[in-house]
Amino acid sequence: MRVVVQRVARASLTVDGELISKIGRGIVVLTGLQHGDTEADLKWMCNKILNLRLWENDGKTWNRSVKAKEYDILLVSQFTLYATLQRGNKPDFHKAMPPDKARSLYSKWVELVKKEYSEAKVRDGKFGAMMQVE
Repeated sequence: MRVVVQRVARASLTVDGELISKIGRGIVVLTGLQHGDTEADLKWMCNKILNLRLWENDGKTWNRSVKAKEYDILLVSQFTLYATLQRGNKPDFHKAMPPDKARSLYSKWVELVKKEYSEAKVRDGKFGAMMQVE
């Protein structure tokens, strides 16, 4: 499992011009799944993203987490995080989990983050769609 976490003042996600999700201050988490990822990996990563110290508190930088600040989370499925570029100019995605298996595990990921944090504070995109994140 691989994630990229980006702090944001706000973010929105659209598919074919339709607004799917939006959040206020918080984090966008691009999530890639690979062959062999398990629910144990999801739990470990959930704990990490909820407790990453990314904001200041009382003048101390990098001291507060998204959970402590009660900020929002936007989860985005992103199989391209497992692209390899070792040969030629075409990305190779063989390390990424196949879509049928990834869809199920990604759904469990979204539900886990909502359960461990807050249903109201967690949003996600549309698995397998061409998503525009702003």
